[in-house]
Formats: sequence, C-alpha cells, structure tokens
Amino acid sequence: MMKRIVNALAVSLLAVVGLQAADNHEKVKGYVLDKEGSPLPGAYVYWTDKSSRCVTDTEGYFEIVRSLKADSLCFDYVGFQSRRMKVDKPGEVQVVVLESSAALQEVVVTSRTIGTLKNRKSVFGTESISAGELTRAACCNLSESFETNPSVDVAYSDAVTGAKQIQLLGLAGTYVQMLTENFPNQRGAAALYGLDYIPGPWMQSIQVSKGAASVKNGFESVTGQINVEYKKPKIADPLFVNLFASDAGRYEGNAVGAVELNERLSTALFLNYYNEEQSHDKNGDSFLDMPKMQSFSVMNRWHYQTPRFVSQSGVKVLTDKRTSGQTMHTLPDGYAYEPYTIGLRVNRVELFSKNGFILNPDRNESVAVIVSGSYHDQASNYATDAYNVYESNVYGSLLYESEFGRQHKLCAGMNFNWDKYAQRGNIVARYMPGVHNVTENTTGAYVEYTWTPMEPLTVLAGLRADYSSLYDWFVTPRLHVKYDIAEWFHLRASVGKGYRSTFVLPDNSYLLAGSRTWHVADELTQESAWNYGVNASFYIPLGDEELTLSADWYYTDFQNQIVVDLDSDAHAVSFYNLQGRSTSSVFQVEASYPLFRGFTLLAAYRWMDVKCDYNGRRLRKPLQSRYKALATASYETPLKKWQFDLTAQFNGGGRMPMPDVANPLWAKDFGAYTVLNAQITRRFRHWSIYAGGENLTDFKQKNPVVGADNPYGPDFDATMVWGPTMGRKFYIGVRFNIPKV
Repeated sequence: MMKRIVNALAVSLLAVVGLQAADNHEKVKGYVLDKEGSPLPGAYVYWTDKSSRCVTDTEGYFEIVRSLKADSLCFDYVGFQSRRMKVDKPGEVQVVVLESSAALQEVVVTSRTIGTLKNRKSVFGTESISAGELTRAACCNLSESFETNPSVDVAYSDAVTGAKQIQLLGLAGTYVQMLTENFPNQRGAAALYGLDYIPGPWMQSIQVSKGAASVKNGFESVTGQINVEYKKPKIADPLFVNLFASDAGRYEGNAVGAVELNERLSTALFLNYYNEEQSHDKNGDSFLDMPKMQSFSVMNRWHYQTPRFVSQSGVKVLTDKRTSGQTMHTLPDGYAYEPYTIGLRVNRVELFSKNGFILNPDRNESVAVIVSGSYHDQASNYATDAYNVYESNVYGSLLYESEFGRQHKLCAGMNFNWDKYAQRGNIVARYMPGVHNVTENTTGAYVEYTWTPMEPLTVLAGLRADYSSLYDWFVTPRLHVKYDIAEWFHLRASVGKGYRSTFVLPDNSYLLAGSRTWHVADELTQESAWNYGVNASFYIPLGDEELTLSADWYYTDFQNQIVVDLDSDAHAVSFYNLQGRSTSSVFQVEASYPLFRGFTLLAAYRWMDVKCDYNGRRLRKPLQSRYKALATASYETPLKKWQFDLTAQFNGGGRMPMPDVANPLWAKDFGAYTVLNAQITRRFRHWSIYAGGENLTDFKQKNPVVGADNPYGPDFDATMVWGPTMGRKFYIGVRFNIPKV
C-alpha cells in the first residue's frame, strides 16, 4: 500500500516540480496539455538540435536534459499543431498548451484525437480517459465515466439499492485495484457505492491498466487497476460550474474553484450536491425501479512546491442517503402488511497527504512519503433486517526512485495498510456470529527494476513481499515486456500475481436485497490469482490520418477464490474456498480512425469466457454477457461550436443462476440487448449547454425483482439483474468556466 502511494507521488511529484539547477546539464520539466487543460500522454518533446528527446507520461508530464547548444524545445502530438517554445527559465515548470488544429495559410483545419488515449511508450499500455472524453456523456459520477470505454463495464448489483460494480476482464470490481491519485481508495465497504462518490466534473482524467500492474501500487491488482486524478489547484481553471437535470428527476450541481495564492501555494475547493427523489415504478411490480437518493460532498485540496519539494494534501467529506423498496403494501387479495423498505445512510471522511523530495535532478533521484486515511460509517436496513458497518483505514507509503544512465531505473519502497471493520445488526448475529470486529494489518516492501537495453525493448520486473496479520507472509512477482517491432507496430506481454483479502459482509451486502439464506464457510483464505496478458498495437498511416488497431488477450487463473455460489440452491447463497478451477479468458479487438475532419470513430469487440467450479460443476459466471461490442462516434464542427456524440453498446446473452427445479421463477438464460446513448453540445466562449438521452432504445429487463408480490416470502430476490432496470432518460446541462490565464 505504501508503494502505491509512492508510485502516485513519484508520478505526480516529478510532474509538478521545477528544478533550478546551475549547470548546463539540469533538466527541463513540465506538462503538455490541450486547451481544456487535459494532459496529452505520449507527446514527443525534443530540442531543436535533436540532442535529447522524450515523451510525456499519462499525466502529460515530461522532463528532458538541457541542451548545450539549443534553447528551444519542440512539441509534436498527433492531431495537434507542432509548437516550438524558447526556454527562458529552465528552473520553472513549463506548461505547454497545444492547439488541436493545423494552420494552413488563412484556413484552420481542425483535427481531433480519440478521448481515450494510450501511452505508446509505456510498458504497461495504460489507457487515459481525458477530461474531454468525460464530457461526451452526462458523466455525473465515476460510474458513468466508462460509457464510451470499450474495456470497462459498470453494472447494477441489484434492482433496488443502486449499488454498482465495475467489471474488468470479465471479473467483478473487487478484483480491480481502485486508486485515487495513485493511492488506494473506494475499498471495502465503500466499494459497492463508491463509484457514485466521485463526481464527474471533479475529475481531470482516469487511467485504466489491464492485467498485472506495478508492484509499487501494492498486491491487490488481480485483473487491473483504475486510477482517478482530480483537477489540480496549480493548473485548474479559477472557476468551473456544472448544472444538470434529467426527466427522471435527478438534479445535480458541481462547482470547482481554484486559487493560486502565490508562486508556491495554491488551493482548490470542490462541491457536489445531487437529489433524485422522484418515484419510478414503470413495470408496476410495487418496487421502485431506482432508489430515491440525496448526496452532498465537499473537498478541499492544497498544493505547495519549491524547486526541490512538492506537497499535496486534502480532505473530503461526504454524506449519502438512499431509500428504496415498495411503493404500496397490500397483497393481491387486499390484505395490508408492513411495506418492504430498504434504507442506506453513509457518512464518509477521507484525508491524504503526498510529499516528495528531489535528491538528485540529474538522475531523477527522488523520495516520496504518502499518508492517507478514511472513516466510513454505513447504516442499512432491509425491511426488518439491519446491517451497519464502520470501517477505518490508514495507509502509508515510502518510495525511492532513481535512474542509472539511460538504460536502468530502480524503484524501491515500503507500504503499510490498516483496515478495521466494526459490524453491527441482526444480520451479523444471524450469518456471522462472533465476527463483529475484524482487523487486518499488512506491511510490505518491494523493488522494481526497469531495463532498456536498446530503444525498442523495455523490460520491467517487480517483486514484493508482504506480511498480513490474517494470512502471514506472501510474495508478489510481476514482469512486463514491451518491444517495438517497428514505429507502427508495438508488442507487450505481462505476467503477475495478485492477492485480495475478503470481508464477506462488506463486500457482498447487496445480496441482502432478497430472502436468500447465507452460508459462510469457516476459515476463508486469502484470494490469489495469476494473470497473463499479451497486446499488439498498430499505428498505420492512412492518408493524412492514422488508423489505430489493437488486440489483446488476458487470462486469469485463480489459485484460491472465495466463491459466491448462487447456483447450488435457488434460495441460498454460499461462500466457500475454491475447490477446483476458476478462470477468466478475455479477448478484445479495437479500432479507431478519424474518417474526416472533426469526426472520430471507435469500434471494439470483446469476447469473455469466465468459468468457475461450483460444488463440482464447471459453469460460466452467471449474470454476465458472453460478448460485448461498442461503437462510438463523435463529430465536432470546424469552429468547435457544436459537438455530436453517439454511442451504441451491444451486449450478448448469458446464463442466469440455476432456478429452482420444482418452481422455476426465472429462465435459465437471458438474451442479447442494445443500449444507445447520444448527446449534443453547443459551446460558447465561457460556457456550454449540452442535452442528451440514455438508453434511447428503451430496453428494460422485465421483472428484475423476483417474488415482488410477496417480499417477505422465500422467493423474494432483487439480485437477478443482468440489464437496465430503467428505460429511456433525457437530460440537459450547463457548463460554465472562467479559464486560467
């Protein structure tokens, strides 16, 4: 965990610090951004005399050794104007803004890039979702940020609570390592509803890495890693406001204000409020199709820097309230009874501090210290059943990085993580008696070495060892290789192991929305899996543009897994250690191309084969589509006044959990369906108005709540969800900003 923090710091730290060296070999550092302030990863940076060159990382950050002869830097990025800039003050952080167009005499020809950018130089093959991409849809929060992304799925866990789960490589979000500014967040009890806790207008970018991740970020990444970057006080606009309303009764307001107090100190204040109190029961089953929700959150972050030190700190407070359940309380024969209601209340506090020191700028030698903590207070009730969880977390990380010439880079560090769960309510006494309080301390150390023996080849090897107070010692090895066969053809391969500690009730509390009996086995062990991946990327020039093609395959093989068994008994759910095999095989192809000026098109297809042994029977994972396809198009008029976005999601069929043989209440399989989203944006000088629709095909899963006519009976189950529970929705919004001068 500490490593993870260090990793975050090392990236953001070096990305922010400007050095004031006195000799001719000092480094020039800075950001390359677009006009909206979004980073441009993979931009090419070089001196006019070609004596030194580099590319920007996922945050648009670069650092380059000063030239002895040249005093001007050149910046190139596909789809943007090249720029030359004289470096007058090499000790300061350079902020370079590229124009998304190419000038041709008196005519401006605009060229756009796909909003999801891939770092061509990175050995990890990270995808970066820019701030511009996030505005292509409503994007009220993190859960709605992946509608145009072909790799990540977000689905409702049940039909009544609004809980959502990310799916990456065919597996649930619990196997994805969730980071905020490169330190762990949205874990444990916050995982089910945490995707709603990060407002879309607060985010600067999202980085998605599939497969084994760096050991610097800890041992928890099994299928991949998702990192959220908030807007930075140093470069954010002084004021940004977003107002949103939908015909479903959701009203939301966001505001971000940034102030640069002096050359070294800056701060930003983030506000969010949303209200969705309208009742929806379009299928008439007496249960709300969506919970009534109300939430408020505020965050304040500070940034301080000197030539050799940078510090970023912040605090976030959130309150969230949800109410769902029945809209009426009479049986078909007219008999009245107490309505089945579901309530959830969350209060959450987060704090973090990231501090980095430059030891030797000539070899990028730095040390970073990161500390974060959170307290999560969640009280919930399911009719007469109550489950409350109070989670405390403390995380610390120490990281050291240094380069030894052009070919060698070393990272080493230590992490510490402390989790405590205090659980209360009759649910705990019924299903997990004696497990009211659970505490885990994990301490680890790691080393990661990057070797670049020649320009086209990069090898990254990492190893970490951790000690858990619950599971003793365990070792995490990971290896990444990247080879550029040609300038237009790149290959990547990875292999690594991941681990995960399981806390049954916090991780799976959404399953309480039903009458299934819980059976929890004794002595559940730590989950562990190997992940193998290969990727091929092609960048093929076609005319004046570039066709981007990629194909990847990832295979996850569990050594141990806490199986969530919904198949052995239609009226129960069982949790037990894996007995047999559990694997996930995912193949994806993707293509993107700007067909003509201002128009971009992306298409992708993903096939998933996820299987597990359930009490001796090998079955596909239930409630998951066997394939998914996505096609998304965006057109921006030459003067950028209008933008039109359209996204189609094609979801294949899959299997349901095994129904009761004597009284089958649901089918064995579900069919394919399509979801269509569209948005139109009109821009003005300092503000824009956008309007759109979601699920325009108006597809809804019929009767997602099983046994709704008798929720106190043995057949009630609201977790049999595989598709949308809400139909067509329309929305409108306004964005206003005062740009940074």
